[in-house]
Amino acid sequence: MYFTVSSYCSVLPSPHDEQESVRSTLCAADLGARATSGAAAVRADLCAEAIRLARLVARLMPAEPEAGGLLALMLLQDSRRGTRSDGQGELVTLEEQDRGRWDRAEIADGQQALQGALQAGRPGPYQLQAVIAACHASAGKAADTDWGMIARVYGQLARINASPVVELNRAVAVGMAHGPQAGYHLLPAARADLLP
Repeated sequence: MYFTVSSYCSVLPSPHDEQESVRSTLCAADLGARATSGAAAVRADLCAEAIRLARLVARLMPAEPEAGGLLALMLLQDSRRGTRSDGQGELVTLEEQDRGRWDRAEIADGQQALQGALQAGRPGPYQLQAVIAACHASAGKAADTDWGMIARVYGQLARINASPVVELNRAVAVGMAHGPQAGYHLLPAARADLLP
């Protein structure tokens, strides 16, 4: 089922609560794109619809860089959709994915959307996550991944949108960039938030 422009105009922000409405609109678009688990979770039709809606939101909200950031993130993540699971539906790690099968046109579209969003000079969570996805997408092989950049971006993300998952991913990125000990020293702060 496709939504029409008029059905989405009702959720666009009004001037009095613009920031909260922008966050809500982007969150709704983002949640609509997320899957639960297993091979059936990566449904091409849902991914295509989520990207279509993200393009619509970005077009209707050109002054909101996070709209472009969300579109970039969705495009960059979707570019790997065909390589995320094997023939039996089992997860294939990022390191083991066949990067030759990644959708290069979608990566280019995602990078272009990201560049446009970052030009506003107001990086937000979606833009930063898209930068991380772009670092992975631009690496020809897993060993070429710019883990130093990814660690720095996770540091920025932790300052504006802290969560145990962000802290854990930051620790992994720091460990990949600077050795396991460097990442390990960041774990107690992340682990403390995960404990009951």
